[in-house]
Order: sequence, then structure tokens, then C-alpha cells
Amino acid sequence: MSFIIRKGEEKDVQSVFDLITELAVFEKEPEAVEITVEDLLKDGFSETPRFNLFVAEQDAKIIGIALFYERYSTWKGKTIHLEDLIVTKSKQKIGAGKALYSAVLKYAHDNGFNRVAWEVIDWNTNAIDFYKSTGATYLKDWSVVQMNKENLTTYIQNN
Repeated sequence: MSFIIRKGEEKDVQSVFDLITELAVFEKEPEAVEITVEDLLKDGFSETPRFNLFVAEQDAKIIGIALFYERYSTWKGKTIHLEDLIVTKSKQKIGAGKALYSAVLKYAHDNGFNRVAWEVIDWNTNAIDFYKSTGATYLKDWSVVQMNKENLTTYIQNN
């Protein structure tokens, strides 16, 4: 293996941000990234971090990330939400994505979580096929529902 997987550190945040932006471009929503490097620093590396992070590093450069956080399911109890799993395009197919994915699943297993969940775009068949091959269940009958900041504000002001 020509890369290592390790826990993310403050020094990695610019690279993490760059990979998040690369993922948004891949998902055809480059304008959707509203966070900043400062947000990632504050939210991930304060006294009460809002997320955990594994990075794939090769030759002292971050080539991939797995960003995740804890949730609670009324059906399952302690769960993890895998927010982003990305390997930079030029380093895909070397096993870094699978290694990051495995690191998150091992973390969940070792820390007594009952489920790991994430979203995947329906046209990303390579990812869907990979997840299914690992034993993950693809729930095509469920839809993601979101309320953005602007609509949240409008709703609160009108109700």
C-alpha cells in the first residue's frame, strides 16, 4: 500500500476543504459548498468536535478523506453518519477509498455503534455497486429531505 490511513488533524483542513470542493464538482453542485476552512477548524477541532475524520495520505499529501459524525436512531440507537468519502480523481483505483471506508466501519464496530448510514447519488453506480458488494443495504425507496438555511429562516419567520 503506497498510502496510509490516519486520524485527521488540524493541519489537514485546507486539503479536506479542497477535497470537499472536488466532491461537489463531481456531484455537479460546485456552488453548494458554503463552509469555509475556518468552519472546518472550529467544527472539527474544538473541545466538542462535531465530526470525526480519517485521511488517506501519500507522500505527505492528503489524497482522500472520510468525514463522519455520531447520530442517534430511535430504531437502532447509536449510529454513525458517513458524510463524505472521497479520493482525489488522480488517486482513485489504488484502494484508498476502500481503506477509508474500512476505517470508518472499524471505528463503528470497535466503538459499539449499531449502524453506519450515508447517502449516495443514484447515478453513481460504481459507488452503489461497491457498497452493495461490502454487504451494505441500498435503500432506493427512501428519499432525502432537506431544509436549507434560507427556507428554514422563511419557515420560522412565517410560523
